[in-house]
Amino acid sequence: MTAIGRQVGGDHYLHFAIQPVEFIASNNLGFLEGCIIKRICRYEIKGDPEDLEKAKHEIDLLIELNKFN
Repeated sequence: MTAIGRQVGGDHYLHFAIQPVEFIASNNLGFLEGCIIKRICRYEIKGDPEDLEKAKHEIDLLIELNKFN
């Protein structure tokens, strides 16, 4: 079994046709962008609205660090 084919600590990413890590790596996205994508993908499966709050915070960080404000 490949690393992409298994997940430690759950299976919420294995349900996707393209796992978030594959999308993130294929598009050369940065750390915060990757975190945001992972959280958006999993919040419904995990039933955890905290993932959306974390994604909002990471978007705010991305804006602040890139000096868009």
